[in-house]
Amino acid sequence: MRILLLVTAFNGLTQRVFEQLRLQSHEVRVIFAGCDDEVRDTVSVFRPDIILCPFLKQRIPEDIWNKHLCIIIHPGISGDRGPSSLDWAILNRESEWGVTALQADSEMDAGDIWSTGNFPMRAASKASLYRQEVTEMAAHLVDEIIELFKLRTDALQSNPLSSRFKPQALDYSRADVKGELRPLLKQPQRAIDWSRDSTQTVLDKIRAADSFPGVLDEFCGLPVYLYGAHNEGALKGDKPKQILGQRHGAICVATIDGAVWISHLKRQKRESQSFIKLPATWVLGEAVDTVPELSLKVLPDNNTDTFSEITYSESGSVGYLYFNFHNGAMGTEQCYRLLKAYKAALVRDTRVLVLMGGDDFFSNGIHLNHIEASEDKAESSWLNINAIDDLIEAILETRNKITVAAVRNNAGAGGAMMALACDYIFARDGVVLNPHYKGMGLYGSEYWTYTLPNRVGMEKAAELTESCLPLGAQAAANIGFLDAIFPGDFTAYQFELNKHVTDIAADYQFEQLLANKLQRRDRDEAEKPLAAYRQEELLQMELCFWGEGSQYHAKRYNFVYKVSCGKTPAHLKYDSNKPEIKTSSVSV
Repeated sequence: MRILLLVTAFNGLTQRVFEQLRLQSHEVRVIFAGCDDEVRDTVSVFRPDIILCPFLKQRIPEDIWNKHLCIIIHPGISGDRGPSSLDWAILNRESEWGVTALQADSEMDAGDIWSTGNFPMRAASKASLYRQEVTEMAAHLVDEIIELFKLRTDALQSNPLSSRFKPQALDYSRADVKGELRPLLKQPQRAIDWSRDSTQTVLDKIRAADSFPGVLDEFCGLPVYLYGAHNEGALKGDKPKQILGQRHGAICVATIDGAVWISHLKRQKRESQSFIKLPATWVLGEAVDTVPELSLKVLPDNNTDTFSEITYSESGSVGYLYFNFHNGAMGTEQCYRLLKAYKAALVRDTRVLVLMGGDDFFSNGIHLNHIEASEDKAESSWLNINAIDDLIEAILETRNKITVAAVRNNAGAGGAMMALACDYIFARDGVVLNPHYKGMGLYGSEYWTYTLPNRVGMEKAAELTESCLPLGAQAAANIGFLDAIFPGDFTAYQFELNKHVTDIAADYQFEQLLANKLQRRDRDEAEKPLAAYRQEELLQMELCFWGEGSQYHAKRYNFVYKVSCGKTPAHLKYDSNKPEIKTSSVSV
């Protein structure tokens, strides 16, 4: 089938659907909404059988949805309408929510329903629910839509007067239609009343606005948007909104019955000046200089009820190291804290060390927002890439344990390459990898010129890094990027992961397994030292950071400030099942 994805952005959900359809051998193209003439031209030339809209904020032109079947994926239960679906669900503490696939019509979110599915809500941010439950359900509904479309097409071809499937008109009198039209949730409705709102209410309000638009508030005289809310299980203050402490950029704020951690703030836009999301203490600056640092041990327990980006747990001979960095990005200081924790985990009495990543991302590499906020952006970029290289070097040089990358969630750029430093990579079904840097104007480091060709071969390494396309879990396993895929359900994934890593640790031939690993590393080192790979990569990165004509700084600025050119990226326009492999500069 020819399937066109009409989207506002090529976000995680769109990438998941894109890869899923490619794996099923459909001819898939992507077009960004916003320029109606470009959309019309694409539809005219591509002649799609169906237009899917997994992430769409704009209206579809009437002449397109009138002539072509357009299915919109809406993050709400059947009957839910409006742009703040998940926001309201969190604030209303719904126990269950869902995703609905509906046909485009003249009225937003009111078209005929093709398919719908619900999921249990969990205590998490809107962004987290969207990346996990909504994405998983949307991917399932896309499969249903394709099958229903085939059924309807087959039936119409055999008997034009009948169809075995007809989408269901939205009918609020039906018992199973429990949604309703809800208005856009605005800042007055999101506002926190610190003198009355409980800890849970504060958490709900910030989570319902994360990652957009944030909750507008004021701290230390600055109007700011709040993001990244975490519960604090022990601390309490004398009065609400008192800043009790700070930790790794986050602030702990008292509530009427406890306290919450707020990890990130963004200053409110003033006149023509825009701001970006940054660690809370960075934004508040000198105003929090006297606020005490509430330190934790190097390897905090994973079950601790407080804000901690890095945590650790053990089970038998297996250690699990978690690094839950906001949006998966790893700044210079975060890389070195993780390196310190990694080295501490290495001296524990375990055989296998599992890198678990975070709740929503495994890792996305260097921290572009941190870099953008620095005075010397090139120097900050250089320090950050060297910090993550130091971390990955330590993983590659680990000689006393078998290392495992547990890719539970999406990974991109240097974060995807970091997984390659481990001895095994076990991914959750449905995760999407983006093992490339070119879209940000970078050559990349993280020892990728050593690890990626070793995993997938030179030709495939060139294709992955040059095409700038996402790589789904199954496709990654097919080419050797992953060692195994475990179920998409998080509980089932964790069960399979625990079983496999426990088996590795308990293997009676473990010592031989470790010896074989060291022999391979020593052989590779003799052929070409890790230092040589790093030096070659950093020479290229130096040109990206300081070289004349580099696009990196402009691309980074546009990325962090969300500046869009309004056009579909060129690499998404060609036949997605026949990507061109261009000449690569992979070092050997």
